[in-house]
Amino acid sequence: MEPHSTEDESVPNHHAAYAGFTGISGLVAAASMAVGRSDDARLAVRLGELKSGDTVVDLGCGPGTAARYAARLGATVIGVDPAQVMRRAARLLTPSSLKVRYLDGTAEDVPVADATAAVVWSIATVHHWRDVDSGLGEARRVLVDGGRLVAIERRILPGGTGRGAHGSHGWTDARAETFAAWATEAGFDAVRVERNRDGRRETLAVVAVAS
Repeated sequence: MEPHSTEDESVPNHHAAYAGFTGISGLVAAASMAVGRSDDARLAVRLGELKSGDTVVDLGCGPGTAARYAARLGATVIGVDPAQVMRRAARLLTPSSLKVRYLDGTAEDVPVADATAAVVWSIATVHHWRDVDSGLGEARRVLVDGGRLVAIERRILPGGTGRGAHGSHGWTDARAETFAAWATEAGFDAVRVERNRDGRRETLAVVAVAS
Protein backbone atom coordinates (compact mmCIF):
# COMPACT_ATOMS: atom_id res chain seq x y z
CA MET A 1 0.00 0.00 0.00
CA GLU A 2 1.33 3.43 -0.95
CA PRO A 3 1.94 5.74 2.03
CA HIS A 4 -0.69 8.41 2.40
CA SER A 5 -0.05 12.14 2.39
CA THR A 6 -0.54 14.10 5.61
CA GLU A 7 -0.83 17.44 3.85
CA ASP A 8 -4.59 17.33 3.25
CA GLU A 9 -6.78 18.71 6.06
CA SER A 10 -8.91 15.56 5.94
CA VAL A 11 -6.10 13.25 7.15
CA PRO A 12 -6.90 11.52 10.45
CA ASN A 13 -3.41 12.09 11.93
CA HIS A 14 -3.43 15.86 11.48
CA HIS A 15 -1.34 16.41 14.65
CA ALA A 16 1.34 13.89 13.74
CA ALA A 17 4.08 16.46 14.39
CA TYR A 18 2.94 17.16 17.96
CA ALA A 19 5.92 17.27 20.32
CA GLY A 20 4.43 14.93 22.91
CA PHE A 21 4.08 15.07 26.69
CA THR A 22 7.03 15.77 28.99
CA GLY A 23 7.92 17.70 32.12
CA ILE A 24 5.48 19.83 34.07
CA SER A 25 3.15 20.30 31.10
CA GLY A 26 3.07 16.53 30.72
CA LEU A 27 2.11 16.09 34.38
CA VAL A 28 -0.69 18.61 33.97
CA ALA A 29 -1.91 16.81 30.87
CA ALA A 30 -1.78 13.44 32.64
CA ALA A 31 -3.79 14.83 35.55
CA SER A 32 -6.42 16.28 33.22
CA MET A 33 -6.71 13.00 31.30
CA ALA A 34 -7.07 10.93 34.47
CA VAL A 35 -10.59 12.23 35.09
CA GLY A 36 -13.67 12.68 32.96
CA ARG A 37 -12.76 10.02 30.38
CA SER A 38 -15.01 7.19 31.58
CA ASP A 39 -17.61 7.82 28.85
CA ASP A 40 -15.02 7.11 26.15
CA ALA A 41 -13.91 4.00 28.02
CA ARG A 42 -17.48 2.70 28.19
CA LEU A 43 -17.94 3.40 24.50
CA ALA A 44 -14.72 1.56 23.62
CA VAL A 45 -15.84 -1.44 25.67
CA ARG A 46 -19.21 -1.51 23.92
CA LEU A 47 -17.89 -1.06 20.40
CA GLY A 48 -15.07 -3.54 21.00
CA GLU A 49 -17.57 -6.09 22.36
CA LEU A 50 -15.18 -6.62 25.25
CA LYS A 51 -15.68 -9.73 27.37
CA SER A 52 -14.18 -10.80 30.66
CA GLY A 53 -10.96 -12.67 29.93
CA ASP A 54 -10.19 -10.74 26.74
CA THR A 55 -6.82 -9.10 26.22
CA VAL A 56 -6.90 -5.43 25.25
CA VAL A 57 -4.08 -3.35 23.80
CA ASP A 58 -4.67 0.34 24.58
CA LEU A 59 -2.66 2.45 22.11
CA GLY A 60 -1.80 5.83 23.58
CA CYS A 61 -3.11 4.79 26.98
CA GLY A 62 -2.12 8.05 28.71
CA PRO A 63 -2.67 7.83 32.50
CA GLY A 64 -4.58 4.57 32.07
CA THR A 65 -8.22 5.57 32.57
CA ALA A 66 -9.63 3.22 29.91
CA ALA A 67 -7.12 0.50 30.79
CA ARG A 68 -8.30 0.43 34.40
CA TYR A 69 -11.94 0.46 33.33
CA ALA A 70 -11.40 -2.59 31.09
CA ALA A 71 -9.40 -4.41 33.76
CA ARG A 72 -12.18 -3.93 36.29
CA LEU A 73 -14.46 -5.74 33.83
CA GLY A 74 -12.12 -8.74 33.87
CA ALA A 75 -9.90 -7.97 30.89
CA THR A 76 -6.12 -8.25 30.74
CA VAL A 77 -4.81 -4.91 29.49
CA ILE A 78 -1.56 -3.80 27.89
CA GLY A 79 -1.29 -0.03 27.87
CA VAL A 80 1.16 1.39 25.34
CA ASP A 81 2.38 4.98 25.43
CA PRO A 82 5.58 6.74 24.32
CA ALA A 83 5.44 9.32 27.12
CA GLN A 84 7.22 8.31 30.31
CA VAL A 85 5.21 10.82 32.32
CA MET A 86 1.97 9.15 31.20
CA ARG A 87 3.19 5.65 32.02
CA ARG A 88 4.35 6.77 35.48
CA ALA A 89 0.99 8.36 36.21
CA ALA A 90 -0.81 5.26 34.96
CA ARG A 91 1.21 2.95 37.22
CA LEU A 92 0.62 5.18 40.24
CA LEU A 93 -3.14 5.21 39.62
CA THR A 94 -3.53 1.49 38.86
CA PRO A 95 -4.14 -0.90 41.78
CA SER A 96 -1.83 -3.92 41.76
CA SER A 97 -4.88 -6.17 41.82
CA LEU A 98 -5.76 -5.21 38.24
CA LYS A 99 -4.28 -7.09 35.28
CA VAL A 100 -2.67 -4.13 33.57
CA ARG A 101 0.85 -3.60 32.19
CA TYR A 102 2.15 -0.33 30.82
CA LEU A 103 4.81 -0.48 28.10
CA ASP A 104 6.92 2.03 26.22
CA GLY A 105 5.84 2.05 22.59
CA THR A 106 3.91 3.74 19.84
CA ALA A 107 1.08 2.83 17.49
CA GLU A 108 3.71 2.25 14.81
CA ASP A 109 5.87 0.01 17.03
CA VAL A 110 3.74 -1.97 19.48
CA PRO A 111 5.86 -4.10 21.88
CA VAL A 112 3.38 -6.98 21.80
CA ALA A 113 3.53 -10.39 20.13
CA ASP A 114 1.46 -11.30 17.09
CA ALA A 115 -2.17 -12.36 17.62
CA THR A 116 -2.22 -11.28 21.29
CA ALA A 117 -5.35 -9.16 21.61
CA ALA A 118 -9.08 -9.55 21.13
CA VAL A 119 -9.41 -5.75 21.12
CA VAL A 120 -7.08 -2.92 20.15
CA TRP A 121 -8.34 0.56 20.86
CA SER A 122 -7.01 4.06 20.42
CA ILE A 123 -8.95 6.72 22.29
CA ALA A 124 -8.31 10.34 21.29
CA THR A 125 -4.86 9.46 19.99
CA VAL A 126 -5.07 8.58 16.28
CA HIS A 127 -4.76 12.28 15.46
CA HIS A 128 -1.24 12.07 16.99
CA TRP A 129 -0.08 8.92 15.15
CA ARG A 130 3.07 9.52 13.15
CA ASP A 131 2.08 7.05 10.42
CA VAL A 132 -1.48 5.74 10.10
CA ASP A 133 -0.52 2.99 7.65
CA SER A 134 2.06 1.58 10.08
CA GLY A 135 -0.32 1.96 13.01
CA LEU A 136 -3.05 0.04 11.21
CA GLY A 137 -0.55 -2.65 10.25
CA GLU A 138 0.55 -3.03 13.85
CA ALA A 139 -3.04 -3.17 15.09
CA ARG A 140 -3.83 -5.92 12.60
CA ARG A 141 -0.67 -7.81 13.58
CA VAL A 142 -1.41 -7.91 17.32
CA LEU A 143 -5.12 -8.75 16.90
CA VAL A 144 -6.38 -12.30 16.71
CA ASP A 145 -8.54 -13.22 13.72
CA GLY A 146 -11.92 -11.68 14.38
CA GLY A 147 -10.46 -9.18 16.84
CA ARG A 148 -11.80 -5.63 16.89
CA LEU A 149 -10.05 -2.33 16.29
CA VAL A 150 -11.77 0.68 17.85
CA ALA A 151 -10.62 4.26 17.21
CA ILE A 152 -12.48 7.06 18.98
CA GLU A 153 -11.99 10.80 18.52
CA ARG A 154 -13.91 13.89 19.58
CA ARG A 155 -16.03 15.22 16.69
CA ILE A 156 -14.97 18.69 15.60
CA LEU A 157 -15.89 21.05 12.80
CA PRO A 158 -13.71 21.56 9.70
CA GLY A 159 -11.03 24.21 10.09
CA GLY A 160 -11.56 24.45 13.81
CA THR A 161 -9.23 26.00 16.36
CA GLY A 162 -9.58 26.39 20.11
CA ARG A 163 -11.87 24.23 22.23
CA GLY A 164 -15.24 22.56 21.95
CA ALA A 165 -16.70 21.61 18.58
CA HIS A 166 -14.43 24.22 16.99
CA GLY A 167 -11.27 22.70 18.47
CA SER A 168 -8.51 21.10 16.44
CA HIS A 169 -7.85 18.02 18.61
CA GLY A 170 -10.19 15.43 17.16
CA TRP A 171 -11.77 14.34 13.89
CA THR A 172 -14.02 15.99 11.41
CA ASP A 173 -16.47 13.68 9.64
CA ALA A 174 -14.07 13.61 6.68
CA ARG A 175 -11.16 12.49 8.87
CA ALA A 176 -13.20 9.62 10.30
CA GLU A 177 -14.22 8.52 6.81
CA THR A 178 -10.60 8.72 5.66
CA PHE A 179 -9.41 6.57 8.56
CA ALA A 180 -12.15 4.04 7.79
CA ALA A 181 -11.07 3.91 4.14
CA TRP A 182 -7.44 3.40 5.13
CA ALA A 183 -8.45 0.61 7.53
CA THR A 184 -10.22 -1.15 4.67
CA GLU A 185 -7.11 -0.75 2.50
CA ALA A 186 -5.05 -2.24 5.35
CA GLY A 187 -7.12 -5.43 5.19
CA PHE A 188 -9.71 -4.90 7.92
CA ASP A 189 -13.27 -6.09 7.35
CA ALA A 190 -16.68 -4.78 8.39
CA VAL A 191 -15.31 -1.25 8.79
CA ARG A 192 -17.86 1.29 9.94
CA VAL A 193 -18.05 4.84 11.26
CA GLU A 194 -20.30 5.64 14.22
CA ARG A 195 -21.31 9.02 15.60
CA ASN A 196 -22.02 9.08 19.32
CA ARG A 197 -23.40 11.80 21.56
CA ASP A 198 -23.06 12.18 25.31
CA GLY A 199 -24.83 15.34 26.35
CA ARG A 200 -23.36 18.13 24.25
CA ARG A 201 -20.19 16.20 23.40
CA GLU A 202 -20.02 14.21 20.18
CA THR A 203 -17.49 11.57 19.24
CA LEU A 204 -16.69 9.73 16.04
CA ALA A 205 -15.64 6.10 16.19
CA VAL A 206 -14.28 3.76 13.57
CA VAL A 207 -14.74 0.05 14.26
CA ALA A 208 -13.06 -2.66 12.18
CA VAL A 209 -12.57 -6.43 12.33
CA ALA A 210 -9.23 -8.18 11.75
CA SER A 211 -9.22 -11.15 9.39
